[in-house]
Amino acid sequence: MTDSILGPLMFLGLLVFVFSGYPIAFSLAGTGLFFSIFGMLMGYFDVSFFNTLTERIFGVMANYVLLAVPFFIFMGTMLEKSKLAEDLLTTIGMLFGPIRGGVAIAVVLVGTLLAAATGVVGATVVAMGLISLPVMLRYGYSKELAAGVICASGTLGQIIPPSVVLVVLGDQLGVSVGDLYLGAFFPGLMLSGFYIIYVVAISILKPEMAPALPKEVRNIPLKTLIKRVIFVMFPPLFLILLVLGSIFAGIATPTEAGALGAVGAMILAALNKRLTMENLKDTMNDTAKLTVMVVFLLIGSTVFSLVFRGVYGDVWIDNLLLNIPGGKWGLIFIANLVIFILGFFIDFFEIVFIVIPMIAPTAAKLGIDMVWFGVMIGMNLQTSFLTPPFGFSIFYLKGVSPPELKTTHVYRGVIPFIIIQLIALFVMIVYPEIVKY
Repeated sequence: MTDSILGPLMFLGLLVFVFSGYPIAFSLAGTGLFFSIFGMLMGYFDVSFFNTLTERIFGVMANYVLLAVPFFIFMGTMLEKSKLAEDLLTTIGMLFGPIRGGVAIAVVLVGTLLAAATGVVGATVVAMGLISLPVMLRYGYSKELAAGVICASGTLGQIIPPSVVLVVLGDQLGVSVGDLYLGAFFPGLMLSGFYIIYVVAISILKPEMAPALPKEVRNIPLKTLIKRVIFVMFPPLFLILLVLGSIFAGIATPTEAGALGAVGAMILAALNKRLTMENLKDTMNDTAKLTVMVVFLLIGSTVFSLVFRGVYGDVWIDNLLLNIPGGKWGLIFIANLVIFILGFFIDFFEIVFIVIPMIAPTAAKLGIDMVWFGVMIGMNLQTSFLTPPFGFSIFYLKGVSPPELKTTHVYRGVIPFIIIQLIALFVMIVYPEIVKY
């Protein structure tokens, strides 16, 4: 029965649900339950086959590693709700404002720091859009460059630890989240460096697109600047070092470090007299919503994958991928192509739960380093936030941008950064040793 037609039909049915706009979690579960009827009718399994489903769902709920997801979301959301992220952006903007392209460079640096402090993309893009975008537009920055650099810098939370998507990838790939964090650290910083190089090149080749701030704006007393650096920049940096350092040194698991980060974010908010009941309530609400979404996706994915294996869909995928010309390099090319194309239409979490369970077993059989594979996928998933027509960063920014910034400006602005991300992905594939863990 390993030549079952139900596997391909399940895959096609899932795609129909996905592109019809139906919620992915229910698309996965609904497709699995629907085809389970045919699986039983055709004799692939009986009702007792579903006894393992409850155990699998309980395993998802009891997964200690996944506890890191709400902790890191809480940490990032608290920093955003308490305006500490905004203070960080303003301070770094003061430091780099005097140089040409300085505000754009500041946006990249803050995006890097917020990625290391939050791992949440939406909050970062919105915060930088509210603060930096009006400044850049007011003082003559190109609309496309301003929009592109904010959208792209906000996506760094996908690859720079403590990325939430790396936690989910670690669970789906069956590898250590700590190893993924270590492996993703340098590629994430490399991508951030590529963004800065692009901004510097633009400011040299086309200085009218990225001017320095006027003297009257950047004329800030040195004492004030030093004070802001000490009291605004250092505390979040210390929290970042504490959280990531404890993971990299092996002192704490990502879940324990996430809990430490959540408490640390509340302490920073309290020290700045911003730990209000309203901020705490909003942070918990946002954390609960995103965590519930992830859990339902996991449950839907569990239902789908169980039935998919029951009708030998995994064998069909295995035979398909193992016979791709080029062996493991053929699989890597196909995986990246599929993830990149899906990124035009659906969310990164949805891509993880649809694609990874299908390709991960074959990748392991072909001898691919699964930590490197996970970091590579994380790098590719960043493009899903920028690729039109449904790039989430585009809509996050457009939602807080002034009327003069049109959607077409944002679309044109993100194109160079999509190319930069693909270059970084290519560098990772050609030089896999940069993923060190």
